[in-house]
Amino acid sequence: MGLRFIFMLTRNDKTVEDAARHLKTALSAGVHHIGFKDVGLPFDQLKDLNTAIKAGGATSYLEVVSLDQASEVASAKAAVEIGVDILLGGTHVDAVLPILAGTDIRYFPFPGQIEGHPSVLAGSIDQVVDSALDLASRDGVDGLDLLAYRSDQNVTGLMAAVCAAVDKPVIMAGSFGSRDQIEIARRCGAAGFTIGTAALNGDYPADSPELETQLRSIQRDVAGINNHLSPHAPKNLTRAFASFSDTWSPRIAGQINNMQLKLVKLEGAFVWHHHDTEDELFLVHRGRMLMKFRDRDEIVEEGEFIIVPHGVEHCPVALCGICEVLLLEPETTVNTGNAQDPRRVTDLARV
Repeated sequence: MGLRFIFMLTRNDKTVEDAARHLKTALSAGVHHIGFKDVGLPFDQLKDLNTAIKAGGATSYLEVVSLDQASEVASAKAAVEIGVDILLGGTHVDAVLPILAGTDIRYFPFPGQIEGHPSVLAGSIDQVVDSALDLASRDGVDGLDLLAYRSDQNVTGLMAAVCAAVDKPVIMAGSFGSRDQIEIARRCGAAGFTIGTAALNGDYPADSPELETQLRSIQRDVAGINNHLSPHAPKNLTRAFASFSDTWSPRIAGQINNMQLKLVKLEGAFVWHHHDTEDELFLVHRGRMLMKFRDRDEIVEEGEFIIVPHGVEHCPVALCGICEVLLLEPETTVNTGNAQDPRRVTDLARV
């Protein structure tokens, strides 16, 4: 799945007053994980936010920043009533777990000692790791919310130590603001990270401080870090077929998993053959093709395709000169199948 970007509608550990407006921007930008804090807006508005997040097809997060047990319990109850997908933060795990029991809410509490507001993470790396191990061992704790960039310890060392110690996902929080920081989190084994203030303030490195540009820049960086950027551009079939002239010699034009898209020019008749395990799709781009089977002949016109199942003997024939065909077939497919023919090609060129 890769590293997950969670956009927080928050600044200084509070849900911002214009969160609803920013939410529309985030959903329009295609953000799939969106959260808010348990403070900053009235309960009804937080509930409306959650409804809008889920209606937009995103996963919703509520992060608890309250430090006392009573407030945290109230926030956990609010999370249940609001119906969020994931509850982040909080430190009073024993009090919160019974409230979440029987719900579908996933729970990621804070490891370590949390102090102040905005929250900071106190203690040594070893102390935080010990806390993380204790929390991760609890039934009902689905992962951890680590305030990595709110610690005065070596942040990289802290993230790596916690991720290595526990076998549950760790989300990194607290003042992420650059691609380098995101890349470090990924290398340390993080499952995700949160950004709120940096994007809302226009501080993330991007072409513009506008929120939509900020969010798209973050998503582009995350996609690059996750190796989820596509190197492919559109291909024009007419130009691709014009790039070669030889016939009965397929060219690889693309690949989808173990399936290859091949371009081939047919002229005259091929050899009768079958493929033991590979199905084939023939799509006529230009010209007319006759597909001969043992029980019948089928004419395939431009814009039409025909599927030849494995094991079925067939013989393609170009009608009226050159016929340009797009093939979709497994990469193991050899053009002559079980037949021995001088036109057999095993080392295919690419277009």
